[in-house]
This record gives sequence, structure tokens and C-alpha cells, in this order.
Amino acid sequence: MAGKYGLGETDITNISANEPIIPLTDFNFPNTFVPGINGVLLNRFLSKRINCPPEVEEQNKREKMNTPKLGLALGSGSARGWSHIGIIRGLAEMGIKPDIVCGCSAGALVGGIYAAGYMDELETWAKKLDWKEVFSLFDIRLTGGGVIVGDRLINFFKNYVGDQTTIESLPLPYASVATVLETGREVWLKEGLLLDAIRASMSFPGIMEPVFMGSKWLIDGGLVNPVPVSICRAMGADIIIAVNLNSDIVGRHFEDTHDPDEKDGTSMDEESSHSFGSKVQTRIRHGFESFISQIGSGSKKNKTPGLFEVIAGTVNIMQDRITRSRMAGDPPDIILEPRLRHLGLLEFYRAQEAIDEGFKCISRMKESINHLIIPKLKKEKGDIK
Repeated sequence: MAGKYGLGETDITNISANEPIIPLTDFNFPNTFVPGINGVLLNRFLSKRINCPPEVEEQNKREKMNTPKLGLALGSGSARGWSHIGIIRGLAEMGIKPDIVCGCSAGALVGGIYAAGYMDELETWAKKLDWKEVFSLFDIRLTGGGVIVGDRLINFFKNYVGDQTTIESLPLPYASVATVLETGREVWLKEGLLLDAIRASMSFPGIMEPVFMGSKWLIDGGLVNPVPVSICRAMGADIIIAVNLNSDIVGRHFEDTHDPDEKDGTSMDEESSHSFGSKVQTRIRHGFESFISQIGSGSKKNKTPGLFEVIAGTVNIMQDRITRSRMAGDPPDIILEPRLRHLGLLEFYRAQEAIDEGFKCISRMKESINHLIIPKLKKEKGDIK
């Protein structure tokens, strides 16, 4: 069972999306094994050298030196994750295409579909989403580990990428990140079925049910690594662009919201002029939009937070702190932060807004990208010392 190793106290395990997780004490490496983090790296190095002709190794070394690899780390963010589409489009217009894509939660979804070559189809579908179609994708159940089972959503994407598409078969190197519920261990999903890896990374606590994989329950990777810069680097990225969707959302769920009856300028008086069918549909839409933007709200009288406000608010605080800490210790070359504070947790029908903001974010950061990224990507052989 190749491709599995532990990195000291960080408790990181690389697993296949359809293979069992094994304890850190069970790792076996070919030939010489040296314990500890240095031993892991040494054995990984030695294993790659086995049966490799010197001329091939030298050629690979030259290619690596002359062509820096660009990694794109797409962060978690629920409905805000649609902005990753605009980010990728904006970078492409600048002539920048990633060599490695890693994603967490919503970033795992967009990144995985992009790596599979179905970005156009994803964008077209996302822009057409309305509240009714979003609701139809929510297989709601109140007795499991999450309000939404998630099977309908994943089954929908099977129509695009197929249910047997593996990560190893993708045109681009790809990985998602998830969390082992029992231990809190970070898990990198770099092999196995693509949609399984995406689904595990998206299991937002309390909202979407955990995924049972390799004898373990996996939940949202945002709990341990919201912006997976470290995975990009471990997969060989020399330059990393990180997209952080959680920079300005702490406290967002406790801001005042307008009355659903006034949403989109539709008042009760205006509604009364519509047919009975239109009234019912408008009421359902208002109720659904209120549900997914303020789900679980508490009493308005004393501003008591509701159940999901507490869950979302808590996770937001945690992800913001973890992101700051991890990127301080392992900073990317540039951080992109779309301004999407106004988007609710499950407002996936607002894809156009999110995609547009992702594109605008690239425009705002174009000067920095030109200064920090482009020169490194255009590094010539003569520039290497």
C-alpha cells in the first residue's frame, strides 16, 4: 500500500479515497528505514531513486530547475467557494495556469472539477442555479450526523465526471484535505475516486453528514487545514497561490438581516396582485432563502443566536485562526481574498455574484501577481545559479 506516511507530530496521513487508513505505527518503506521526520523524507527520496537511470534522473532534475511548478491552494468557504471559478478564470486571462491543485471543502469541489477538465460545465451549471434547484439537491434528514446527506449533490456530479474517475487519472495533480472525526488527524486524499475525495472534504460539521472511508469517519478539511498550502508544497509546488475565503467572515452570522418579505424588493402589497400560484411560490422562495441564510436563528427579541448560527460562527472563528496560524508558518507566495462576507453559508444560488467577485479579486491583485508570480514563472535557465 504505497503513498502513506506520517510526518511526526503533525499527524498527517496520505491515503487513497478508497483504501483503508492505517496507523502511523504500521508504515513500511522499501529498503533502509530511518525513523523520525528526516527518516521519512530520506526513505521517500530513496524509494524514488530505485531503478532510476542516472541520465533520466539528471534530466528530471534539469526540468524541475527550469520549470517551476505553480500550486493553487483553494480554501474552504461553502457557497463562497464559487468564487474559485472566477479566480481560476482571472488567472487564466493573465496566462497563469496551475500545475498542481489542492482544495478544501468547496475548494476541493471546484478544484477537483477543474482538474478533471469540466470547469466550463461547472460554471454554466452554477450560474443557472436557483433556490428551487439548490433545494432539490439537499437530501435533508434530521436523524443522521448532518442535516444534509449529500448523496444527491455528488450523484449530480457523476453525470459530468463519472462515478469511477480516479484522482490518479486526472490531467493535473490534485488532492483534497479532510479530517478524521475520531482523532482530529489531517488526511490528504491524493488517490482513489475523485468524488469520494471531494465529498469527504465537504462534510461541514452539523450540516453535511460525515463520510465513512477506510474504516474512519471523515469530516470537513477546514477544521484542520482551511487553505491547503502545505499540501501544494508537499506535492512539489515551487510557487503557491492561496485563496482564502474566510478572512472577513467572523461575526457575519450575527449581523442584522432584512425582512424576507422585502427581499428583492417584493412587498406584501405587490405580492397580493399576483396569482395564488405566484403567491405560494414567492412565499416558499422567501422561506427557503430565509432558512438557508439564517438557518437555526434564535430569538430576534433578545438576539439569542440560533443553533446553526452558533455552529457556523464557531467554525468561522476556528478556520480564521487556523488559517492565520498555518500561513504564518508556511506562507504562500501570494494570498487572494475575495470579498464575500455578504454571502450566506448555503446560498449556492448566488454563484454569479461569487464568480464575479473572484474575477474582481484578480483585477485588484494584478499588480502584485505581476510582481510576485510572473517573474518566478518566467525564470529562464540562465537565471538559475
